[in-house]
Amino acid sequence: MPPFEPAPRADVWNLNNARCRVLYRIVADAEADVLCRILNHFALQFLVPQRLSMQQQDATLHIEVELDDLSWHRARVIGDKLRNLISVCGVELQLAEASRLQAAG
Repeated sequence: MPPFEPAPRADVWNLNNARCRVLYRIVADAEADVLCRILNHFALQFLVPQRLSMQQQDATLHIEVELDDLSWHRARVIGDKLRNLISVCGVELQLAEASRLQAAG
């Protein structure tokens, strides 16, 4: 039997929106399960990040998650859901291409 490959979910509210690469910058309390709870929001949408980094500074985690092929609307909805997690202190969302240009400049 071939492996199950879920089809990407269509953004039914904004079918004509262009797809983009987005970068989430998340600040959260350093708790053992917080990274799993954050990544679960992407997994529920069948999304696999292109890049993930996490650094602990004292009692805080600084997490970056980069994803491709998302509409801006869906990216904002996921960001709002991440902000509602108890251990999450803040979420910034931006286009990933813009963040690379800022880092290079």
